[in-house]
Amino acid sequence: MCEALFLEKVTIILKKAFEGRENLLRLQRHHSLWSSFSEKVLLHFNKTFGNPANGLHIQGRLAFQSIGESRDKIARCINANSNEVIFTSGASESNNLAIQGVAHSHQLSNRKRIITSAVEHKSVLNTCNKLSDEGFEVVLLPVDPLCKVSLDSAKDAINENTLLVSIQAANNEIGTIQPIAEIAELTHNVGALFHCDAAQAVGKIPVDIKIWNVDLLSISAHKLYGPKGVGALFIQGGVDNMPIEPIIYGGGQEHGLRSGTMNVTGIVGFGEACKLAEERLVEDQIQIKNLRTILEKTLTTNIPDISINGDKSDRLPNTINITFYGIDADALLLNCPNLMIGTGSACSSGAYEPSHVLQAMGLSRDNASQTIRISLGRGNTLDEIQVASEDIIDACKKIRSLSTN
Repeated sequence: MCEALFLEKVTIILKKAFEGRENLLRLQRHHSLWSSFSEKVLLHFNKTFGNPANGLHIQGRLAFQSIGESRDKIARCINANSNEVIFTSGASESNNLAIQGVAHSHQLSNRKRIITSAVEHKSVLNTCNKLSDEGFEVVLLPVDPLCKVSLDSAKDAINENTLLVSIQAANNEIGTIQPIAEIAELTHNVGALFHCDAAQAVGKIPVDIKIWNVDLLSISAHKLYGPKGVGALFIQGGVDNMPIEPIIYGGGQEHGLRSGTMNVTGIVGFGEACKLAEERLVEDQIQIKNLRTILEKTLTTNIPDISINGDKSDRLPNTINITFYGIDADALLLNCPNLMIGTGSACSSGAYEPSHVLQAMGLSRDNASQTIRISLGRGNTLDEIQVASEDIIDACKKIRSLSTN
């Protein structure tokens, strides 16, 4: 497919997505310097199409060089070294590789305890459940009503039998930021390894693997405006420094840890997204937090019987989680057809069980089903916040008026 045809198709898709609204420029802004970003991605999609594993021809060497440059950008974004970054298909695979890989490589060890929290992403919880079936002892740490992991519980649970502790940097539904450095220290004090699912954190808050002192850390490109289907696992000291069993076998790419032909285009986009996120971090934080504050104030002022969930001072700048008491969340979403908001995690589509995160925080099943999540982004504007506020307020009034009739 030639570049002109590809660009034409991309433009058609974007215009359809925003049909009836003058938002193409906003979308470009949302993807942060769209022309520069797309130029680099399209270059590798259309011109540098070689397999980076083949260094015997120019295309393969160019692809290999591009992957190296992207690995450098991603490493800089978290203050790591390039040799410590392993590419995957996303944070779910990175979480599986970290947790299963460590567990299976220590199968003969006396350490059989794996500790995580009750509010982790399903890619962590379900992986731990699988290991529990294999004979590992899995301990779930509780959280308080703000969605914070209990440090006292962590101190009690982390002992000499512990092999691995896996705690997310920030919750994907609530936005609450966890005390990673403190839990990592408790983990290392007993000689165990610490893994952090940082998919929600990288690009939104400062992430420094040296300050946090993590052994393993998962990243997903699309959580920071990169392409879907690509991610990374940070391994302290690189593959040779830490025994991890692969979960995918094949041609031995990524030092034998993650086989499979590499997604060069996705990796290049991932690298560019990390570079932009690093450059814009402070600006994005201020802008998005200001918009969040306006939206929350407008909603709480104009809608009775609602509450903001989570730690209001120590959370991601973009995340809002709100319970609308007496209003079914699905009904609210159906009455806001122009808004892209959701209930619970977007990664749990098709799951009708109320959010495990909200229930772990102490909300009842009924209240959990009356809760929505709103995520703001780099491209959102004050006008959009005002429109969103009006739509949600009108929907709440309509639903409550119908329930009283």
